[in-house]
Amino acid sequence: MLFCFYNLDKPGAADLRLKWRPVHKDYLAKVADRIAFAGPLLADDGTTMQGSLLVIDFPDRAAAEEWLRHEPFTQNGVYASVSIRAYANLWPQKVGFPA
Repeated sequence: MLFCFYNLDKPGAADLRLKWRPVHKDYLAKVADRIAFAGPLLADDGTTMQGSLLVIDFPDRAAAEEWLRHEPFTQNGVYASVSIRAYANLWPQKVGFPA
């Protein structure tokens, strides 16, 4: 089942995010074959990272919650809030995805 993670950074967490980003990306790489899409949420300037939007396949909510519990941004205080929702991908993507 797909789960959507909508996680917002704490105010002023930019340096903390950059510090832990390589470890975060390594952690994501471990589930790369199950990622529907993943990337940072941006401010309207198109460059300032303010959170994360991830959609990843897990067998159930407990597995998704366990994965998030060990995620480096979560463990190191980057996020002010995290949200997990079951997700159904029903629309064929044509825009915003790498070729």
